[in-house]
Amino acid sequence: MDLILGGFVDARVETLDAEELTQFEALLDADDDLAFRWFCGAEAPPPAHDTPLFKKIAAFHAHQGPLH
Repeated sequence: MDLILGGFVDARVETLDAEELTQFEALLDADDDLAFRWFCGAEAPPPAHDTPLFKKIAAFHAHQGPLH
């Protein structure tokens, strides 16, 4: 999870607003094994974690958008 979340934060932390930072903290508190399954698509994230930020992180790693 450090690679998934850390890479995103290194690239995009300056663009996150207060709500997204709160959502990010909630992802940090989630069990690593569960969060990894969510990001890999093996399991859907629960509604509390299925946020716009979660989608941004997933897209960042799937390169489903601009890289810059």
